[in-house]
Amino acid sequence: MNNVSIFMLNLYSVIILLILGFHVRKNSESRTLQDNLFMAILFFAVFMLCIDTLGRFDGMTLAVFPAINEIGNFLLFMLVPVIPCLWLAYIHFLIFRKERKTKYFLRFLGAINLLYIAVFLIAQHFGWFYSIDSDNIYRRGPLILVPVLLMALLLLLAVEMAVKYRKRIEKKNFIAILFFPIPPLIGIVIQSMFYGTSFILNCFVFSLLIVFFNIQMNSMYTDYLTGVNNRMMLDTYLKEKINSSSAKDTFAAILLDINDFKHINDTFGHNVGDKALENTAKLLRKSVRARDFIARFGGDEFCIITDISNETDLDAIVNRIRKRVRIFNESNSDAYKLSFSMGYAKYDYSSRMSAEEFLKHLDDLMYEDKSIYKRDFPLLQGRSISYSHPEF
Repeated sequence: MNNVSIFMLNLYSVIILLILGFHVRKNSESRTLQDNLFMAILFFAVFMLCIDTLGRFDGMTLAVFPAINEIGNFLLFMLVPVIPCLWLAYIHFLIFRKERKTKYFLRFLGAINLLYIAVFLIAQHFGWFYSIDSDNIYRRGPLILVPVLLMALLLLLAVEMAVKYRKRIEKKNFIAILFFPIPPLIGIVIQSMFYGTSFILNCFVFSLLIVFFNIQMNSMYTDYLTGVNNRMMLDTYLKEKINSSSAKDTFAAILLDINDFKHINDTFGHNVGDKALENTAKLLRKSVRARDFIARFGGDEFCIITDISNETDLDAIVNRIRKRVRIFNESNSDAYKLSFSMGYAKYDYSSRMSAEEFLKHLDDLMYEDKSIYKRDFPLLQGRSISYSHPEF
């Protein structure tokens, strides 16, 4: 490949990565560590593509070209493990969903990078990885495969980690994770076999596209703690339901929050509070049909949207949720008990309520229910109560 071809290929790759980064920044409701790691991979890949371009001025001896070629190749080799290590951290977070745990893992990966840099600096003193002669010509060294094999090993470690904990990863995400190293590994083989080719970083771009469409796009509209839809997706979905509804074909919604959630957080800690939110999401999934829509409205509030057009069926869902709460509390060994205040209603097509107005209506109904709860079950008793209606 000549320099013009390499420059154009890298330029297209950079443009694709910047577009992906723009979409992540624009559409992420709240930036999680997953988003930050993906952004770090994107922008570091952009940096490496630029460095790769600088390291392609072979044979140009005029002006600053030898210095640019030297700097480009030096940085390119020195930073080889960074993208695979960031990918390992990304997989780690997808599996464990614990920011603190992944940040500690990042420190370990940082130590690996520092160790490699030390080895690289020693090896480069003897020209073991590569050398650039007096004519500004890049030449491979006897240990050129060391950084290449390190990159391949880190990518395969990510696969091994995903396979080991595959039960914690959604099936669609798991397939994308397994696919991720394939294009870079193909690029490694091609670049190792054919001198002068430059494919590894560009193959990473293809892998990142797969991750973006199969994992990141989904996470933009998913609440990372509970796994249900987030507020952004709720707003979009509710507007679509209203726009597509009619007098004969409408829907219903339930807005609920966890009673005394602040008490749970203050008494047992935020880890227990997070667990209560996760258990609430699981309980709601078991209470409704697979095709029904569940979202975390914000804080300890959740919203369910279901294709139901009569109050009888809606009451049945509400009662099923209450029954699930009672069963959960009877079998749950944790110190806290769950109870919900709920506002629910069928969307009245003739009212022409907007999404915001309908949510406000549900919110008012929910607080009517909460006022009954506060009257009958004061916070003083909140340590052990299990709130349910008389029928249960």
